[in-house]
Amino acid sequence: MTEEYPVKATYTSVRVLRAVRASDGIGVSELARRLDLSKSAVHKHVQTLSSLGLLAREGDDYYVGLGLFELGTAARDRLPTYEAALPAVERLADVSGCVATLLVYESGRGVVVAQTRANESMSPPFGEGDTVPLHATAGGKTILAYRPGEEVDRCVADGLDAITEKTITDGERLRRELQSIRDRRVAFDREENAAGWQSVASPITDSRQRAIAAVSVSGPMERMSGKTLEEDITGLVVSTAKSVENDLL
Repeated sequence: MTEEYPVKATYTSVRVLRAVRASDGIGVSELARRLDLSKSAVHKHVQTLSSLGLLAREGDDYYVGLGLFELGTAARDRLPTYEAALPAVERLADVSGCVATLLVYESGRGVVVAQTRANESMSPPFGEGDTVPLHATAGGKTILAYRPGEEVDRCVADGLDAITEKTITDGERLRRELQSIRDRRVAFDREENAAGWQSVASPITDSRQRAIAAVSVSGPMERMSGKTLEEDITGLVVSTAKSVENDLL
């Protein structure tokens, strides 16, 4: 760990932040148990993070602080892709009647930077700010399909966790699907990330034809199946992604 993360204290603080984010309020004792750290060490980290506004305390529990919102918003707003794609994502949600998402690729991760729901009652498996599994989402797979082979190899080597029983967990099967995605410039997620939920995505590539982001539409199976998914929504997604890509070139 020392080579990859030279400053151990910083690494631990980030682990604390991510554990808090994954919880709906969490105390020091439970944090220490989950992270396999001493309570005294965790206490020092949460005190420091709270004083910086990165954590907020309510009673004995800690929550993500608004200081992280400030940093995250700054990171998002610097992206040309976000500015170019946001109006298109909003239109896509309205026209499709489902959930439209912009997934941006950075340092081997796919991060949701914009998401619009046509109906607020819809509950997608991930939202703005979430990091999604590249192998188990339409957006993630369409990004992988347009990244160099060594990045795909790294993703496979890191392990293809089974999110649902339909998640692709075999490296060779994933590579075959990525080739099919390159042939069609479109990817599907058929309950691979959440049961009863499907999605379709198309990449936004740079001048070297490497994916920098993906646009997707997702929704419950009763709204995302048959001709609606395979033709109508797929056509909307592909044309939207291409339009954003042209605006960026």
